Amino acid sequence: MSYVDPQAVADYALNGAVVIRGCFTPEQVDLVRAGVDRNLADPGPLVAVASEESDSGRFVEDFCNWQRIPEYEEFIRTSPAASIARELMASEHVRLYHDHLLVKEPKTQQRTPWHQDQPYYNVEGRQNVSMWMPLDPVPRESTLEFVAGSHLGPWLMPRTFRDEQAKWFPEGSLGELPRIEDDRDAYPILGWALEPGDAVWFHMLTLHGAAGTKSMRRAFSLRFLGDDIVHAPRAWRTSPEFVGLIDELPAGAPMDHPLFPVLI
Repeated sequence: MSYVDPQAVADYALNGAVVIRGCFTPEQVDLVRAGVDRNLADPGPLVAVASEESDSGRFVEDFCNWQRIPEYEEFIRTSPAASIARELMASEHVRLYHDHLLVKEPKTQQRTPWHQDQPYYNVEGRQNVSMWMPLDPVPRESTLEFVAGSHLGPWLMPRTFRDEQAKWFPEGSLGELPRIEDDRDAYPILGWALEPGDAVWFHMLTLHGAAGTKSMRRAFSLRFLGDDIVHAPRAWRTSPEFVGLIDELPAGAPMDHPLFPVLI
């Protein structure tokens, strides 16, 4: 059974990002909402506030909670998310990498700066996809945006979101991110207003970012790995961090570990 229109698969390969409307049922969205409520009431050890104290709202993130939030695990294992990921990645198998909660409270001014995800991660390979599903309506001005085709380009310097420090790769070792907000018309920017049940899917190298929000914007993200992904230990703290994984998975090994279960 196919869950993805062939045009969506082609658009993902070309642009590195695609929207799929209505891919989750109201019941599946409610399941994730219940998990988010549980997560916010009992944050995990990787929870972080990504907005400034002076912000009129808060941007809260949390990572890697599927093993302790039963609603997350049920959604991961029973929704069509993994099947959609399989088709977009053109992979025989699909492995979960991690879950990621992102909550921007009403009146949050903090942008999610333009960035690629993969330089922050401890994996290498081309067959990957991230899913970002909203639990609240998201207007176009507050949605996640993407630079079409940037997944085909080089890795760019990852920097800390709040003070732009290079804490991962050494200064000068990667090209710098373009100042997209200074000249938005110069870039092929994609973005869609979204309703609960919709999701955007994007490659881990696709440049993406988002503005602040006037209304509540709860989003749940899943990262999926395909057949060619291998462990790439870093000499710095990755985001998220998998403490001790280097002792169990050597560099270049498939991500064969209980933290990253095969879903298909």
